Amino acid sequence: MAQDSSLPDFWDVRYQQGVTPWEGACEDEQMGRFVRALPSGSRVLLPGCGSASDVRWLVAAGLQVDAIDFSREAIQRAAAVLQDCPARLWQADFFALPAVPLYDLVFERAFLCALPPRLWEDYTHKMQQIIKPGGYLAGVFFLAEKPKGPPFGSSREALVQLFGPHFSLLECQPVDAALPVFSGQEFWMVWQRK
Repeated sequence: MAQDSSLPDFWDVRYQQGVTPWEGACEDEQMGRFVRALPSGSRVLLPGCGSASDVRWLVAAGLQVDAIDFSREAIQRAAAVLQDCPARLWQADFFALPAVPLYDLVFERAFLCALPPRLWEDYTHKMQQIIKPGGYLAGVFFLAEKPKGPPFGSSREALVQLFGPHFSLLECQPVDAALPVFSGQEFWMVWQRK
């Protein structure tokens, strides 16, 4: 099995073998409340969307959703479940997206913790490029002392240091319905682009 989670093959193999414990997440109350407060038609990006379990509830909240993943296997699974959904879905490398502030929200769900920490500054820089000033990076972050992964853990303090120059932390709360693979270490965080 490929061991570098920065490569599509790493994820393709896991989908092919059915080793996807990060899948099956759902909306919880705090996420829903935040998303429903956004203006209808807000543009949202879901990077590393996997099989796209968050797409339908984001669309139902009145948002324009773009969902991407660089894994061919993930996109095939997402396409199968989103056949009648108006979300835009395509295979793409997040880091190759144009540096244009298109999004009111980037919804984070186990994307950062899937990336090797050596890419986290690149992640932050790309978020700064694609989120409109005043827009949000919000979602579920894995806060744990776990330097080996994926999932790769971080601390709230480390994320404040990473995102702080360009984003303000508005909210940080434990997720009500965390996935077993994350052992209750998922936190709903809302960062606003300065």
